Amino acid sequence: MRKVSIPLAIIVFAFLSMGLLLSQENAEDEKFKKVLDTYLDELWKFYPTAATLCGYHNYDNKLEDLSNKNLEKRHGILDKFNQEFVAKVDKFQLSPELQIDHEMVIDALDLELLKHENLVPWEYNPIFYNEIFMNCIRSLLTEEFAPIGTRSKNATERMKNLTKLIKQAKENLKTPPQVFTEAAIKQFPAIMDFYRNELPTLIEQVPEASKPKFQEYLAKVLPALKDYQNFLQGELLSRSTGNFRLGSQAHLRLLRLKMQNSIPIQELIAQAEADYSNIRREMAIVCLPYFRIMYPNLSMEQLTAQRGEEEFRNIAIKGVLDKIKVEHTTKDEFLNDVKTAIGEVKNFLTDNQFVELPQENLTIEPMPLESQGIAWTRLVSPGLYNGSSTFSFQITPFPEDWGEEQTSSFLEEYNKFLIYFWTIREVYPGSFVPLYYTRKYESIVRRLYPNMALIKGWPVSLEEMLIKSGFGNYDLKLRLNQLKLLLRTVLDFQLELNIHQGTMTKEQAIAYMTGRGFQTNAEAERKWEHIILNPGHCAYTYVGYQEILAMEKEYKNIKGDSYNQKEFFTKLLSYGALPLRHLSKKILE
Repeated sequence: MRKVSIPLAIIVFAFLSMGLLLSQENAEDEKFKKVLDTYLDELWKFYPTAATLCGYHNYDNKLEDLSNKNLEKRHGILDKFNQEFVAKVDKFQLSPELQIDHEMVIDALDLELLKHENLVPWEYNPIFYNEIFMNCIRSLLTEEFAPIGTRSKNATERMKNLTKLIKQAKENLKTPPQVFTEAAIKQFPAIMDFYRNELPTLIEQVPEASKPKFQEYLAKVLPALKDYQNFLQGELLSRSTGNFRLGSQAHLRLLRLKMQNSIPIQELIAQAEADYSNIRREMAIVCLPYFRIMYPNLSMEQLTAQRGEEEFRNIAIKGVLDKIKVEHTTKDEFLNDVKTAIGEVKNFLTDNQFVELPQENLTIEPMPLESQGIAWTRLVSPGLYNGSSTFSFQITPFPEDWGEEQTSSFLEEYNKFLIYFWTIREVYPGSFVPLYYTRKYESIVRRLYPNMALIKGWPVSLEEMLIKSGFGNYDLKLRLNQLKLLLRTVLDFQLELNIHQGTMTKEQAIAYMTGRGFQTNAEAERKWEHIILNPGHCAYTYVGYQEILAMEKEYKNIKGDSYNQKEFFTKLLSYGALPLRHLSKKILE
C-alpha cells in the first residue's frame, strides 16, 4: 500500500502544481487581453473615422479632435500604455502566441509614438485630413451595419463637428512637402462632389425627423470645405516647402517597426548590391540571342572591347527592351488585360498546385479620385471587426492630364510581357492571398498589424517558379521582363534608403531608374512620388523576399529530399502575417 501511495501523492502534487501554473499563465493572458482591449478602445477613440471603417462602432457619433490639447493627451496615453504593457504584463508568463502579440503591440505603440514625434501627419500631411473628410460621413450612410436611424443620428453628430475639424486642419498644417499638398489638391474635387452631389441623395434615406438638423449642418460645412480647398490651393501650397526626407534615425526606426526583419539592414544592403549585378548579368545572357538578330550590324565582341562588359550589358539589355516594349495594350484596355492576366495566372497556379488559393474572387476596379495620388494601386480589405471576406483591388485610371507621350511611356513599361509578373506581384495572388489568410487568424493584433514585408515579398517567390515551370511556354521575353521587375525590386530598396536617409535628388533617382533599371520615364516619375508619399513602402518587397529565401533555404536543409514547395508556401501563410523574426522560427520548428 505504501509503494502505491507515495507515487500517487507525487502525481497529485504534480497535477496541483500544473493547475496552479496554468492558472497563473491564464491570469497573465487575461491581464494582457484586458490591457489590449483598453488600448484598442483608446486607439479607436482617437481615430473614430478609421474605427467605423474597421467595423468598430463605439465611436460612430464622434469625430477626430486634433486640437493641441487632445494631441498632447493622446501622447500621454501612449506613454501610459507603453508602461502598462511592459510593467503590468509579464511577457514571459504569457502563452507562447500571446508573447508574439505582446511584442507586436509594443512595436505598434512605438510606431504611434514615431507618428507623434517625427511624422506628425496632422501638421505635415494634408492627405491625412482628406481621408477623414471623405470617410467620416460616407462610412456611416453607405454601409448597412445598423438601422438607418442610428447611423443618421451619428452622421448628424459628426456633421455638427466637421467645421471645427476643418478649422483645426487650417491651424495645424505648417510646411508640408509640396508633393503632399499637390496630391491633396488633386483629390479635393472628389470630396466636394461627395458633399455637394452624393450626400444630398444619401440624405433621402434618413428619417424625416433627422433631416432638418443634418441639412442645417451641411449648409455650414459646404462653404467651410470650399474655403479649405482655397486654402490648400493658395496659402498652404505657397508654404509647402517642407523636407520630404525622414532622415536616417527616423527612417531606420520606421523600417524596423514596419518590417520586423531578422536579417540586419547592413547585410541586406550588401545583398542588394550583389543582386543588382547578378540580375543584370542574367538579363544580358537572356538578351544575347535577341541582340544578334535585332542588331545584325553591331558586333557584340567589338562593343565589349570598346565599352567594357558592364556598359555592353546596358547596351544589349536596353536595345532588346526597346524593341519589345512596343508590344503593349492601350489605356482603354489596360484594366481588361490585367483581368485576363489574373485568369491565366490563377489557372496555371491551380493546375500545377503551387499554392492553395482562396475560393473568393478578387474584384478589380478603377480607383476613385479621392483615393488617388498616394499609390497607383491599393488593396481594399474588409473591416477588421465585421467578418467579411470581400476584397477589391483598385487601379488608378490614366490621368486626364497625361499626354500621348507620357501614356505611351507608361504602357511601354507595362507591356504584354511585364504585365503578367506585375499582376502576380501586385494584384493576384499579390497581397490579396496572404492578407486573406491573415484575416482568418483569430488574433486581432495580427489582423490589425500584418507584417507588410512578408505580404509584399511572398509573391516574388512565385515568379521564378512560374518561369521555370513553363508559364508562357518558356518565352524568353517573359523571362527578360520578369528579371527586369526583379531588378526593380532591388532598385526600389536602394532608392528608399538613398532618398530618405541620403541626399539623392529627383534627377539622380530618375537617371538611376531609367539608366540602370531600364524603366521608362513615366514609371520613374511615378516611383519617385511613391517613395516620398509612402516612406518605408518601397523597402518591403525586397526585404520580405530575402527573408523568405533564407527561410526556404533552411527549410530545404531540414526536409532534404522530402521538400515540397507547396507545403512550404502553405506553412508560410498559415501563421498569419507574423513579424519575420517569429515567422522564421515557426517555419523551422
